Amino acid sequence: MSDDMLKRIAEALERIAPAPLTVPDFDAADAFVWHVDPDRLVPVTRISRVDLSLLVGVDRSRDTLLANTRQFARGLPANNALLWGARGMGKSSLVKAIHGAVNAEHPVKIVELQREDLPSVGRLLGLLRGADHRFILFCDDLSFSHDDQHYKSLKAVLDGGIEGRPDNVVLYATSNRRHLMPRDMIENERSTAISPSEATEEKVSLSDRFGLWLGFHPCSQDDYLTMIRGYCDAYGVSVEEETLCAEAIEWQATRGGRSGRVAWQFFLDLAGRQGVSLG
Repeated sequence: MSDDMLKRIAEALERIAPAPLTVPDFDAADAFVWHVDPDRLVPVTRISRVDLSLLVGVDRSRDTLLANTRQFARGLPANNALLWGARGMGKSSLVKAIHGAVNAEHPVKIVELQREDLPSVGRLLGLLRGADHRFILFCDDLSFSHDDQHYKSLKAVLDGGIEGRPDNVVLYATSNRRHLMPRDMIENERSTAISPSEATEEKVSLSDRFGLWLGFHPCSQDDYLTMIRGYCDAYGVSVEEETLCAEAIEWQATRGGRSGRVAWQFFLDLAGRQGVSLG
């Protein structure tokens, strides 16, 4: 093969090779979103979150996660955390609110990682490991199906492999499932496996690798109404208590249940009808 041909092949390979990952300016923002193809961290200039004081009915989870995050932000040992349970009860809202509260005391960044991008987490950890900052790696709505192999990538964060998890990174994940996979799938694999006790051990034990398990349960009607009243007071929406209760209860009936998400959706409708801007 001629030298000219070799040169052309080398140039072609350079063109199709991925560009080297550039380290972002971590001082540019407090939050980033991880994207792949190509790998990059995109800064988020405005984080969508509510104030920590407006989250009702999650006191124990709030206090536990807040203490853990403060330890981490101060450079002390801290646990990865799994927030699991009822839909719409503020799991992701709590993570973002706690980041905002702690970041005001001790600088800490939050990086959002999508579940489908878990296979790239090793590259992300390599990027964060060398940074002079502390990071909450946030994976929202985490769960795995029967043939899903993404859970193996998650172990890179929880166990860290031979290098270990970077000291400046902690993982907070939310899920509707305590064991990150459907219960009927767990039972089905156990009942059909040659060794039932080992059939799903690898996946089920994945949740055991989180040092903190924080459960979220459906809210009571009192908590539901307290949430809405708190939003009204915080954003200056004036409404009589009797009217608020009647409309809020009717709203939850049309949604088939109540939760923190339903409370916020009702409040958005109420504020819109009263011409109150939340910006």
